[in-house]
This record gives sequence, structure tokens and C-alpha cells, in this order.
Amino acid sequence: MGFDFEVIRTSLPYLFRDGMTFTVTLTVLAMSGGIVFGTLLAMMRIGSHRWLSMLAGGYVNLMRSLPLVLVIFWFFFLVPYIGAWVTGADRPVQVGAFVSALVTFIMFEAAYYCEIMRAGIQSIARGQVWSGYALGLNYWQTMAQIVLPQAFRNMLPVLLTQTIILFQDTSLVYVISATDFLGAAAKIANRDYRLVEMYSFVAVVYFIISYSLSLLVKHLQERIAIR
Repeated sequence: MGFDFEVIRTSLPYLFRDGMTFTVTLTVLAMSGGIVFGTLLAMMRIGSHRWLSMLAGGYVNLMRSLPLVLVIFWFFFLVPYIGAWVTGADRPVQVGAFVSALVTFIMFEAAYYCEIMRAGIQSIARGQVWSGYALGLNYWQTMAQIVLPQAFRNMLPVLLTQTIILFQDTSLVYVISATDFLGAAAKIANRDYRLVEMYSFVAVVYFIISYSLSLLVKHLQERIAIR
């Protein structure tokens, strides 16, 4: 009845080959899509078009007011019907747990990345924007060529910190039976009746990865800090 390290050792290939690969892939793709979509939302929020600003603001407030696990369930059941509507199919399209989870995290995390991007953009002096207009650039060109490159430097540590949170949040996809790192450990734990060993190992791995990344972000923040 003692702590069984052997079940952890024999499960390592499955945990990291299947589980951690799923988790890291989902994190990287969701981060990339979330930053792109979040940037568009941020530019809409601070733009001069009131209805675009209200639309983006409403979306951000909606997503930030909902529990993530509820959004995961919602998109898991909704995405197949959206796919059927787009393709004209008679039945819901089987998209799988990974695609559903990816859509969920891109849409959800974009709301948080949006606020980070908006704060970073607004940290740039207004004179930079007027300089772009003076050069004949429009709003989108000014943002892309002048404001955003400077804003990304200020936002990078916060963006990476949010990505660490995203990495931790991906563990929630186990509720839709996706085989992420936690989901893979749960399957082994239930199969071998070794819940303490597997969940303890998962907690240690998440702590090591998240804490190590936090230290890297802190080091990066010190390196790029403007003195």
C-alpha cells in the first residue's frame, strides 16, 4: 500500500509521448491564435469606430465573465454544428476533441490577450500615432509599422505569463476526454488504481515546468527593461 514509483516509471513514455505532446501543441497553437485574434480585438477596442469598439468590448467582457470549463463544454458541443453549417452537411461534423479544445482556447484566451495588447498599445506615446498619420499612414498601417513593434517589447513578459496560465488551463480538457498530460495520467490512475502516485507526479511536473518558465520570464523582463 506504499507509494509505487514503478507505475510512474512504466507510464512515462505514454505520459510524455501522447499526453504532454497534446498539451504543448495545444498551448503553442492556442497562444499563437489567441495573440493574433486578441490583437485584432485590441485594435478594434481602441479604434475610432464606436460600434467595432462596443462589439469587441462586449466579446471580451463575455469571455472573461464565463468559467473556462463551461466554455470548453459549450464549444465541444457547438463546433460540430458550426462545421455542418459551414460545409452544408446534413449532420454535425465530427471535429474531435483537439480541434474543439483549440477553438475554445483561441476564442477564450483572445479576450485576455486583448486586454494585455490594449494596455501595451496605450503605453506608447500618442505622438507616435500622430507621427504615423503625418507620414501618410492610415490607422492600421500606423499600428502595424509603428505602435505594435514598440508595444510588443513592453507586453512580452505579460504575454508569456498569460501563456504559462494557458499551459496550466489546458489540463481542463480532460473533461471532454481529451488525452492531454492530466488526461493520460487519469487514465493510468483509474486503470491501475494508483490515483495518489499519478496525480502527485502530474502536480510535480506542472510545478517544475511552470516555475521554470516563470523564472525565464522574470529574467527576460530584467533583460529588456528600459533603464
